[in-house]
Amino acid sequence: MPPVPSLTWNTQLETAAFLHARDMNRQKYFSHVSKSGRTSKDRIMNAGYTIKGFSHYAVGENIAWGQRSIKEVMEGWLKSEGHCRNLMNASFREVGISMENYYWVQDFGGRR
Repeated sequence: MPPVPSLTWNTQLETAAFLHARDMNRQKYFSHVSKSGRTSKDRIMNAGYTIKGFSHYAVGENIAWGQRSIKEVMEGWLKSEGHCRNLMNASFREVGISMENYYWVQDFGGRR
């Protein structure tokens, strides 16, 4: 995939990622959709990352389970076409990442 600008850390996206990683760990599931039916967009907006005041809004999510290091999880995401597309999506400008008990969540956002 072609290079894109660097991402900026966003604490709202980090919060959404943390809460989803914790939920998957506590309830022992692995999915972009929570057991309560909430999507990544629902969780990201619930964490305060909203479209209000912006004309462009994009969000996305990568998840992984079992990798023991950032290097290992990033290598896996880069080798996966769908995950790599998220990493190299020019619409995304911000990122937040969290891990709990090797449930990894990477949430992306882009607002202009």
